[in-house]
Amino acid sequence: MSVKFKPRSKTRLDARPLYVRAEEALAQLIDSMSPGDRLPTEPDLAKRLGISRATLREAMRLFEERGRLVRKPGVGTFVLAPQPVIESGLEILESIDTLAHRLNLLTRMVNLIVTEREADESDSTKLGLNGGARVVAVSRTIYAGSVPVAYLTDVLPVGIVTQEELENFSGSVLDLLLRRGAPPLGQSRTALTVESADGLLSRQLGVQRGTPLMHVEAVLYTQDGRAIDHSHSHFVPGYFKFHVVRKVGR
Repeated sequence: MSVKFKPRSKTRLDARPLYVRAEEALAQLIDSMSPGDRLPTEPDLAKRLGISRATLREAMRLFEERGRLVRKPGVGTFVLAPQPVIESGLEILESIDTLAHRLNLLTRMVNLIVTEREADESDSTKLGLNGGARVVAVSRTIYAGSVPVAYLTDVLPVGIVTQEELENFSGSVLDLLLRRGAPPLGQSRTALTVESADGLLSRQLGVQRGTPLMHVEAVLYTQDGRAIDHSHSHFVPGYFKFHVVRKVGR
């Protein structure tokens, strides 16, 4: 099945970078189609979106990597069914692995980097550390199936996790601490923002520079109020949905 449309130039009226507009416009088109539908030809689609064919091809490549499009040489480009959305309420702190397991979705960790360094100003403030304190930063990319969906960094004071634990690390600092049972965990204070992908995030997540990412910054506390983990999580659009249950004010 192919889709017919009327040319339009809406993307040209948008002040954001062209590749960001192209990606968003293509995402809207894909979401409006059914699995198995064929995209219009590149010339027609580029004309509709008001972009060059080179920009269009780059946007299409991203959606191929995300498992939303498949190219069949000599036939066309077709829409695939969307990946399962990992959904969670923010009232309960759970790892991506736990959320994905609930959907029978296989996740894996790649590009693990563990470094020990001096705490920067942000980490010192969030973790209540004195100047010159040492921390361990644990960064990695999380894949759902064959698609990168999140880039995570946890910064912990030296001594919270051991070298042996990091050598056998599977992807979630939270799950590591919960399995160990010490120190007993209390609460997490979390802030949600939207952040544009920089060079590191674009490489790790396979998105264009400037792509809006959901950014979750959190500080994890023990039951006695000690901050032990300052984390940054960046999520690729379309794979996660978070909600909050709120009481009505009186």
